[in-house]
This record gives sequence, C-alpha cells and structure tokens, in this order.
Amino acid sequence: MKKLFISSMLSVAIGFLFAQTPWQSALLTVGNNGSLTYNADNKGFKIPDFSHAGYKGGGVDLPEVAVVKTISPIAGDNTKHIQDAIDYVGALPKNSEGIRGALLLNAGKYDIYGSLYVKNDGVVLRGVGEGNDPSNSTIIFARGNTPAQRTVITLGNNSQINGTKQISNTKTNITDAIVEVGSCTFSVENAALFSVGDRIIIYHPCTQAWINAVNQGGVPYPDPSAPTDPDERWVAGQLPINYNRYITAINGNQIAVDAPVFYTLNKSISQSYIYKPDMTGLISQVGLENLRIDIETLGGEDEAHAWQAARFKSCENAWARNCTFIHFGQSGIITEACSRSTFTDCSAIDPVAIITGERMYNFNTYVYSQLNLFKNCYASKGRHHYISNGTSSTSGNVFLRCTSDAINAANEGHRQWTQGMLYDNHKEINLKRDFVLGLYNRVAMGTGHGWAAVHSVLWNCDVDATYGKIALQQPPTAQNYAIGCFAKTITGNPISATNFPIGFVEGQNKSGLFPPSLYEAQLAARKMANTGLPKTNENKLKIYPSIVTKTLRISMANIHADTIIQILSESGKLIKELILKNNETEINLENLKPGVYFVRCKSDNQISNSKFIKK
Repeated sequence: MKKLFISSMLSVAIGFLFAQTPWQSALLTVGNNGSLTYNADNKGFKIPDFSHAGYKGGGVDLPEVAVVKTISPIAGDNTKHIQDAIDYVGALPKNSEGIRGALLLNAGKYDIYGSLYVKNDGVVLRGVGEGNDPSNSTIIFARGNTPAQRTVITLGNNSQINGTKQISNTKTNITDAIVEVGSCTFSVENAALFSVGDRIIIYHPCTQAWINAVNQGGVPYPDPSAPTDPDERWVAGQLPINYNRYITAINGNQIAVDAPVFYTLNKSISQSYIYKPDMTGLISQVGLENLRIDIETLGGEDEAHAWQAARFKSCENAWARNCTFIHFGQSGIITEACSRSTFTDCSAIDPVAIITGERMYNFNTYVYSQLNLFKNCYASKGRHHYISNGTSSTSGNVFLRCTSDAINAANEGHRQWTQGMLYDNHKEINLKRDFVLGLYNRVAMGTGHGWAAVHSVLWNCDVDATYGKIALQQPPTAQNYAIGCFAKTITGNPISATNFPIGFVEGQNKSGLFPPSLYEAQLAARKMANTGLPKTNENKLKIYPSIVTKTLRISMANIHADTIIQILSESGKLIKELILKNNETEINLENLKPGVYFVRCKSDNQISNSKFIKK
C-alpha cells in the first residue's frame, strides 16, 4: 500500500506548526488519523460533541436552490407584492429534497409597512446583495410601527411547534441509572414503541430533587430588608430539560440517537423518559440569502419601530447566508423552536433601542433552539451579540469564528440552564468594557436567571489579553470550560455578590492550541468515522496535524498511473481532483476557504483518507 505524506509548505513564517509551539488540551487529543480521544476533567465530565450543530445535523452543504420567480420593487408599500410572490413559490410542488424554489428579489429598495411570512416548506427568499446601495443590492426597508415592534420576516410557523405535545401511547422511561453528558445511547423500558428514523423527545422532568441539586438555580433568597421583592428562586416544574432527537439505531431496548445529551440524566433525582412528539406544522428547508433588512428609526433610543429583523420559528433545516440586519430593536436573527439550522456570513449591526434589558440581542437563540450553527458572523454595538436567551429547552448551539465589535454587555449564556453552548474562535474587538464573555451564574438578574450556561465551552477565543475579562463558573452537577482563550482575566467572580467555583481553565494566553477549532475537529472526526472506508493508521497513511496556508504538498512511493488524489469538503463534496504522475506534487489552495478538508488517495482499488485544515 502506498504511503501518503501531507505537510504544510513554508509560508507566513513557515505556517502554524513552526511559528507556534503546538499543544493539545488534556481533555481532548487528536490522533494522526484525525480521531479524537476525550478525557475526563477533575470532576469526571467530558467535553460533549458539538459537531451535530448546523443544517441537517452538521457537515451538510447548504443547497443551491434554483430561482422560480423574480420580482422588482414597486412604488409604495411592497408588503403584499412580496408576500404574493412568496406564496406563489410556496404553492409549487416540492422536489425529492423538499425544495420548491427561490424567489429572487432584484436590486432595489422594497418599502414594507407590514410583516412577511415564509410559511411553506422549501421556499428561499433571495436578493442580489446585502449592501446599502439599492442599485446593486436588495434592501427590504421596514417602515412605520404597525403593529408595534413587529417582526419584519418570519421563516417557519408563527405558532410555536416545540415538541411538548406527546403522541399518545409513545412514552417510555429511560432505565439507565446514569446517562452521561455526551452520550448518544441509553436503554428504555419498551423500545418496541419506536423505529429507526423516528423523532423523539428526551425529557428530564424538573423535580424538587433536581431543584435541590442545583441549589434553586443559585438564585439567592429575597433580601429581608425589601419584603416586597419577589422570590425568584427556581421551583419544581419550572425548567424541564428536553432534547429533540432522531433515532439512529435500536438494539433490544437500547436506543441510539443522532446527537448527544448535553447534561447528565440522573435517575435518582429525575426519572427521564422519551416519547414521540406531535410536530404538525413544523416547517423545513426555508432560507434567507444575499439581502439586507433595514428598519426605519429615529435613531438614539427610539423604540417605535420594527423589533426583530428575521425570526426563524418552528422550523428545522433552515438557513440564512450573506445577509445584513440593521437598526433592529431586539434581534437581527432570533431562533425559536428552531433546530439543525445554519446561519453563516451574516451581520447584525447598529441596533436602535434603549440600552437595557430585553433589547439588543444581535444573534439570539431563544427557547427550544437546538443544534444551530452560527458561522463567520459579525455583530456590532448591541448588548449581547451572541447569546442564549433560551432556558433549559435550549442546547447544542455553536458560534464559530464570529466577531463581536463594541459590545455593551457580554456574550453569554443568559438564563436558566442553557446547555452545551460552544464559542469557538470567538473574537472581541473595540472593547468598551472589560467583561465581554461569560459562562456563569447571573443570580437574580432579570427574573431569576441563575445558572445561565452548563457543559458549555469557550475554545480558542480572544477577548484581548491586555484588557478583556471572561467569566467562568462551575455549576452544581455540571461544568464549564475555557480552553486556549486569550483574556487578561478569567474569573469565577465576575460580578458582585457571587462566589461560585471557577470552571475548567486551561492554556490561558497560550498560542498554538490544536485543533484550532473544536467544532471542525469534531465534525471531521465524525465524518471520517462515517465514511465506511478503512481508517487511517501508521501502516497505511501517515499524516501530521497540518495547518495549510497556501499549498498542500503530497508525496507518495511507488506511484502508479491510476493514482487519484481528491480534495473534499468536510461534508464530502469534491473540491479538486488530479492524477498523481510523479512521486510528489503540490496543490494550490489559495482560493480555498478556511476550514477542514479531507484528502483521499485512490489507487489499486484501495482508498486512504486523511485531513488538513486550511487557514
């Protein structure tokens, strides 16, 4: 069998591996074949797998949807004009992928005085550009305030389809004493109620025993000197945990699901169970692309204007890409009962409202938001740019390579037991305050926010090592992590009147963390494991952890004329292919976007795989 060697060329100070001293976390190491080994922290917890966040469960390219109708702006109110066109596309038949088609809005400014709704599966609303010039961009301009503080566009169902409605006679208890955080398998009393491919809800009741285990959420008793203050400590029944999952395998009474749980299910404090949910009305395959949503305001602290730019509600496998949202009051993008969706290369900027609570959440994962990916996004001048404003129903959401500019508060888990948040390569710029990123207990802020994030990770984040502050606290029964982050301070006491243990901190202000992206490494490992091809080992294929900036060098022994080299995306899409004619070749990757890619060698009816990361 031929051996394939991949190394990064000398470029930009010889590249990542030689310009920096590489190191790996004690909790996660990468093998030469891209496999991952997880180790427990000092509390016995392991980092969960976040790779299932994103469109169709992560690692699936967004579809390129054909245009089936095109319109241009008209004078006056365009609300009905656009809505009629959306409804036209929504009435077309779906193809085998569940797609109806795209409505293209030509360049121009579309004044709207109402709200728009994409309420049918498989409909994409697309413009020609997201800039501020109507001669070459598509601008949806929301005028007026009727109804007050409206949403400009809702993609999905305007009702909340959240999985809490059970299908009769499908409930069965989980029998394991413990289902560890990160697990995708568990046993139940009666697996015969289910089939592979079924959607299920994994439900962890909010019992008094659990409330006691988390110390009433860490919310303090009311101040006895203020007897009129409400008691905001958490109570039984308030915050059940649920996970929206698909069954991938059944073996006897053991069930495997498509994504892990992000909290340990402990039978001794809460009897968890599963059931099939009634998801009638859930919308799938809807998207927003290449346009700008602007909102008419008076500037300053004006709040008499449209409030949410784009709401993705009661939908799955949705997306937004290359969009700009500006002058909203609360959110540029808000997700609600939205799962397995991707929001990439979007900007949410310059909100207009009073700088106070319930406002300026630029990218906002609200209740029942699960397994969503926000990638390469930019936010400016808000209060909480990238946030979980959901509660215990919100989990598994990822912010990857996002930039936060001039934030007024903090990017954070915001309230009441959000699980499994990942900030991966998060970047803060133009800091106006030191505390800008946090996984911590918000005690009695808001309405008993308490423990706002658990089993959540800050990976290779940069909040300014000379000034910025990260808050990181360890919740009872759980953990939070900051690994390879740059900050002047990482503290367990970010605000007054809190004194909780600090979470797991490793490699503060230490360059060279490998893998540089946790999400991409986990996705690559999962994709490699699912190829069905032989895994790489030292005898077949040797690969060093490789960060490539410009050129990929490939060398092999005993070359045959039929040796094919392929470069594939992390989702398996073929990017480049060539015949290897000599013992060594170089592949120019300058036009390749940053990310994780696979190399595949095909020769003599044998296939070898490895991966590299393009900076």
